[in-house]
Parts: sequence; C-alpha cells; structure tokens
Amino acid sequence: MGLIRMAARTAVVAGTATAVSGAVARKQEEKHAGQQAAAAPAPAAAATDDTTAKLQQLAALHAQGVLTDDEFAAAKAKALGI
Repeated sequence: MGLIRMAARTAVVAGTATAVSGAVARKQEEKHAGQQAAAAPAPAAAATDDTTAKLQQLAALHAQGVLTDDEFAAAKAKALGI
C-alpha cells in the first residue's frame, strides 16, 4: 500500500506542477502579446508616410501657383492635425 500511496502522491504533485506551469505560461504569453500590440510602430510609420506624401503634394500645388500662401498654410495645418 505504501508504494501505491507514494505513486498517487507523486502523480498529484506532478499534475499540480503541470497545471501551475501552464497557467503561468499562458499569463506570460498574454502579457507579452499585450506589450507587442502596444509597442507596434508600424501604423505610426504608415501615418507618417501618408502625411509626408500629402505635404509633398500640397507643396507641389503651391509651387505651381494652384494654392495661395494662405490656402497652403491652412491645408498644411490640417494635414499635420494642428
């Protein structure tokens, strides 16, 4: 009986350790996934590229005389979110 009891106790301890280990691993994965999502600079880079393209287009229109100085300044402020 002692051997069976020891084997059962070992199985319980091993099962508990596995469950705790799995819970800790899931918690760490969720934490890291949240940090990666928060630190993703790609959308900011895309927004910067769009803003740069818009400003270049506005500058070209201003240089061609299509936009006045005031119109260019207003459109530039709008593109920059000012």
